[in-house]
Amino acid sequence: MIDDLKLALIVSDSAKAQAGAQSLRDSHDWVSPQEADVLVVLGGDGFLLHVLHEMLDWEFLKPVYGMNLGTVGFLMNGQQDHVPVAQRIAEAHRVPVRPLCMHATNQNGEEFSYYAINEVSLLRETRQTAKLEVRINGRVRMEELAGDGILLATPVGSTAYNLSANGPILPLGCRMLAMTPLSPFRPRRWKGAILPESAEVEFRIREPGKRPVAAVADQKEVRDVATVRIAATAERELTLLFDPGFTLEERIFAEQFQV
Repeated sequence: MIDDLKLALIVSDSAKAQAGAQSLRDSHDWVSPQEADVLVVLGGDGFLLHVLHEMLDWEFLKPVYGMNLGTVGFLMNGQQDHVPVAQRIAEAHRVPVRPLCMHATNQNGEEFSYYAINEVSLLRETRQTAKLEVRINGRVRMEELAGDGILLATPVGSTAYNLSANGPILPLGCRMLAMTPLSPFRPRRWKGAILPESAEVEFRIREPGKRPVAAVADQKEVRDVATVRIAATAERELTLLFDPGFTLEERIFAEQFQV
């Protein structure tokens, strides 16, 4: 029931989002995120990803309905002032999002674990080309990839950095991951791979002293890595809500037919 929905309002610090929140604050009896059935997030894609990352560290996971009051809104719903927000949420489609969990070990043996909702990327730190060994499910699939680096993207992240690196766009719900090289030098013709979401991926850095590499899980960076292991995690699955006819899947279709 619409009237029974408990909603929490989370607003970006931007002037645009704060101004847009004024009318919403009076339109519903808002509760705290802990009490809510759904989190309503006002801002842009960057702020939504920030909220999702914060939620991954909480003891509870709630569906998230984003409203675009930022500069980029690929993951957000548009404004419809004539429709109550509770009604929009009651009619929204649910999209499950499984984040990647990155376990990185640096050259000193220190270990770091971070979640990535878009992608995990490995990037050369100096002018020297990075050299990486690629393992999937414990088996060496590529002994040496030389280039600027490589990334592993979720379907949600496949339209972000992955797309700009000429990686494939993945439909939501396909349970696949995109592995995309960044300016590969050797092997020259390798364009990447599409992996099942169940795959466990490991990168090992070759010649790390001469060719240092950083690993980045969305915004979290670990420098001078030795090994990086990545796997999708169903235990921390997130849920995004989209208006009917304006789903993320429809936007992904539209991206593929832009000319």
